[in-house]
Amino acid sequence: MHILGGMSMPFVEPVSIEEIPEDIMERFVHYKNTRGFTPNSIQTMVRRPNIVRAFMQLNQAVLYEGSVDEELKMLVSLIASQVAGCRYCQAHMANLSKIYHSSEEKIGQVWEFETSKLFTGAEKAALQLAYFGAMSPSQVEQKHFDELSKHFDESQIVEIVASISLFGFLNRWNDTMATEIEGLPKEVAESTIGDSFGWDAGKHQ
Repeated sequence: MHILGGMSMPFVEPVSIEEIPEDIMERFVHYKNTRGFTPNSIQTMVRRPNIVRAFMQLNQAVLYEGSVDEELKMLVSLIASQVAGCRYCQAHMANLSKIYHSSEEKIGQVWEFETSKLFTGAEKAALQLAYFGAMSPSQVEQKHFDELSKHFDESQIVEIVASISLFGFLNRWNDTMATEIEGLPKEVAESTIGDSFGWDAGKHQ
């Protein structure tokens, strides 16, 4: 983040819509239709088009394919981002958790998932793995996989670990770039994890 006229700015600015290659623009339109905006993270990443193409393919395979419920994968990604400390990703995953049918109350209690009555045993096992797996170095132990295996098969466990790992990349990307947060995820984060987790936009405003 650098300061210009008293305002924080990202280290690398997103490109203009006019500069985005046509094949990538099709996916960006999909993001805007489903989320209500185009994320500044990928609008910056597109300065290297092949990187954003590869990322979008991986993102699709990890979060939107497979048999693990999408809501759970969003909450797993939210916990991983809370552990890693990326406020941009925290806001985005609070927003996506809401889009994929988590209540605001549930999103607000995700940091307290172990004691909250809003989470099932399966969800708690996945979120526990995300909590310890997002630490650097990872603090995951055999007991965490043993608990996870009570609720998920090995293919589903790979999906869950892939979700945690995807945000290892995204957390570092957005926290390093000081990516500017968009209006909608900022509003959702303020209303869901603002009080319960102490979220604010920080360097991302």
